[in-house]
Amino acid sequence: MGKAGQALRQVLEDYEIGQSQLAETLGLGRSNVNRWVTEVRDPTGDTIVEIVRALKRLNTEAAQQFVKLYLGDEV
Repeated sequence: MGKAGQALRQVLEDYEIGQSQLAETLGLGRSNVNRWVTEVRDPTGDTIVEIVRALKRLNTEAAQQFVKLYLGDEV
């Protein structure tokens, strides 16, 4: 598991965004975000898009960093 979770964990740490803050922006419980960050569960493709949208609302640079870490040189 885990490229999305690893990327998300790094972005949340780097930009000091709390799991609760992201969860609230996504309209989800914090436990969902925690499962991704701890790599218990991978977010679906649709959820990745929602994560990027939520991160853009919180911090545009964080969203860009997440996409870069997750997709690497593919974009």
